[in-house]
Amino acid sequence: MTTQSVPLKKRSPAPRGAGGRAAGRRPLRGPVVTVLLVIGALCMLFPFAWMVLTAFQPDGGVGADVDLGRLTGSNFGHLSDAMPFWRILGNSLWISVVSTLAQLVTSTLAAYAFARFQFRGRDTLFMVFLATMMIPQQVLLVPLFVEMKQLGLIDTYAGIMLPGLASAFGTFLIRQAMIAVPRELEEAALVDGAGYLRILWTVVLPLVRPALATFTVFGFMASWNNFLWPLVVTRSPELYTLPLGLSALQGRFTTQWNIVMAGSVISVIPMLVIYLVAQKHVVRSIATSGLK
Repeated sequence: MTTQSVPLKKRSPAPRGAGGRAAGRRPLRGPVVTVLLVIGALCMLFPFAWMVLTAFQPDGGVGADVDLGRLTGSNFGHLSDAMPFWRILGNSLWISVVSTLAQLVTSTLAAYAFARFQFRGRDTLFMVFLATMMIPQQVLLVPLFVEMKQLGLIDTYAGIMLPGLASAFGTFLIRQAMIAVPRELEEAALVDGAGYLRILWTVVLPLVRPALATFTVFGFMASWNNFLWPLVVTRSPELYTLPLGLSALQGRFTTQWNIVMAGSVISVIPMLVIYLVAQKHVVRSIATSGLK
């Protein structure tokens, strides 16, 4: 007695038409998200647009109306009349560039040591190093001021830059990127006779370039916007940084906000240039941060 197998019909998936829940929600998700993103972008861009338009107004206060027919660039010339603005701008550029480069060097060397070298207490030391990120800057003002005074660095460029020559955040960020680099590449270079510094320069650093670019943006922005420490350690207006100079433009009773906004526009340009140059690497670092 033979039996014939009856082919089973393959169940077709349920239609996801107008009656399906998923089909009814998915077409609305894209437009709703787009509208929300556009609204959020406009809310964030409005202060910058108001700043730029106010900087080109002949006169303006906090509540002054912006007249597009009265735009002028004379406010940028008045900056030099109110203060040594271009020297102050040069101070900020010099301090920010030197501090950022120093943080890149120290953070890279420390990150390579924590990522690749084995020594007693390495993990404990790294955790203590990271714990310094939780200490507020206000707590360190008095000890740092006393230290700079003992070293004779009050009201000097070195006194402004010295506390910012190392970064725990930069060490952590670059170390995490170095851990993802295959050890086989370094071992092959070591077999070929390369030293640790040469391996770091020729093998590791090209592979962690996105993390370096990301930290460059963050480090430069933190140094460029630093207000509290330069306010404490400087006395001479010739050593002022840009945040201090912009605060000095605000009068006791009245403030010419069009001139203040002109200085603010100039202060935004270097950070914008730095980000545009490093944008590709920053996006790549964020996109690959969760990959192994």
